[in-house]
Amino acid sequence: MKERIMILGAGVMQGPALKIAKELGFSTLAVDADPNAPCVSLADRFEKVDLKDKEGIEALGRSLLADEAGGGLAGILTAGTDFSASVAWAAEKLGLPGIPYEAALNASDKERMRRCFKASGIPSPEFTILTSPPPAGAKDFLPFALPAVVKPVDNMGGRGCRRIDTPEELGEAVADALRFSRSGRAIVEAFMDGPEFSVDAIVYNGEITICGLADRHIYFPPYFIEMGHTMPTNFSPAQQKQLLDAFTAAVRSLGIAGKDCCGAAKGDIKLTPNGPMIGEVAARLSGGYMSGWTYPYASGVEPTRAAILIAAGRRPEGLEPGRAWTCAERAFISIPGKVRSIRGLDKARATKGVRDLFLRAEPGKTVTFPENNVSKCGNIIAAAPGRAEAAVAAETAARSVLIRLESPNAETAAFLAETGAFPPAAFTLNSELRTALAELPDPELVGKAPGSGAAQPIAILPFPAFTASGLRDYTGRTIEESLEALRLITGLPLPVKEAAGAGEGTLLLGRRFWSALIRGGYQGAAYVVDEINGD
Repeated sequence: MKERIMILGAGVMQGPALKIAKELGFSTLAVDADPNAPCVSLADRFEKVDLKDKEGIEALGRSLLADEAGGGLAGILTAGTDFSASVAWAAEKLGLPGIPYEAALNASDKERMRRCFKASGIPSPEFTILTSPPPAGAKDFLPFALPAVVKPVDNMGGRGCRRIDTPEELGEAVADALRFSRSGRAIVEAFMDGPEFSVDAIVYNGEITICGLADRHIYFPPYFIEMGHTMPTNFSPAQQKQLLDAFTAAVRSLGIAGKDCCGAAKGDIKLTPNGPMIGEVAARLSGGYMSGWTYPYASGVEPTRAAILIAAGRRPEGLEPGRAWTCAERAFISIPGKVRSIRGLDKARATKGVRDLFLRAEPGKTVTFPENNVSKCGNIIAAAPGRAEAAVAAETAARSVLIRLESPNAETAAFLAETGAFPPAAFTLNSELRTALAELPDPELVGKAPGSGAAQPIAILPFPAFTASGLRDYTGRTIEESLEALRLITGLPLPVKEAAGAGEGTLLLGRRFWSALIRGGYQGAAYVVDEINGD
């Protein structure tokens, strides 16, 4: 009879654990509150339990231990979820290998975490805890200087996390963070400037084995949106040692790596002008496609395999790198609206070096410009022997995915009419280009419109100052690529025609069209064309 492993979560991030556990000869039990979670079918058995219900998970585990004929219960683990504390509670109560519950709480609650770091002298930002927004107009409310970062103490994925630069922004940011906090607390931290990194590690009987260090690519302030990561890091060996030494010390300060501790740890670290500073450490394997995809593709190391073996009381194996490739993960996003269609998926998958495409958007689904790391439309993972080759493959494939939005739509129209700092415009214009855009005429008809039932021909007034500028949008797409994407989506003839060449009844697209392209990229331009055509 096969031994049984319990895995908390049946989402995409837990897919590798379910597959690898089977490869290792275990029977798998997936536990999730959602019986329709995407990886339920990978498990030998599924039980619906809220992952916050640690006592319910313990009770389920106790019943499995008593079922020796069914394989008993060899171990319990999770990857890429918020619920390492539930794992630790159940493992501790059931006498299974794991990390102490108190240590897991230290790594799940950012207030406890910061206090542990401060007590151990771990470099991390100053902080304060709030349970309600401060009074309107409060000045000098924080015990440290701005800028600062506000986030819930007990959530992940960037939910409710943002930077503030003025006292007036604090109240709204705290209110937003509290919406995402299960315990009703927000933490406000001094902002750490510098590049950001992620690291995964395996902990076995107090020994910490680093599985990899990745560069994180963060965009779109005041939020912290990870548009991708690249493994391994491109920083120097000396800088890597600094980062990993700080991470290792932080892991020990939380109690994750005590003498009998067995499990995993992941960390987010920044390299500031004053040296490494710890963003956070979690008592589990990472999400964001790192532990299950990036590290194995880059180095051959499978942290998930080691974590499963440890959870079952076995010595980890396979932690020596077998290759030195680069793996690049990149996200693709959308402006606000409702998805009409998605094209380019096959082209993206066929891009040389691409290993995986993960799609979350679908026709009929509402999409938004991301304010956290769970509201992106999808992700591409590519691997190659060289860093540039892997990055180009992932970025090219991500730009191949074209999301057409329904028209008309109030959210899309509002986005295209906005001029605020967030969400940002796809293309950033200098003052000269802004002036040139303002001088473009609005759309107008040349001659008479076609008769009823005839398709109205459309041409685009030239905007040479913009098209010759060499600008790229926030995903790296050129103006030429954006216009080609527009052609693929709408069939609108390109290249841009001179106004003098337009025939009778032709609708010329001018300032409104170019403003939509600049604001919303190819999606904004396509929206205007669809709106005009009544599509």
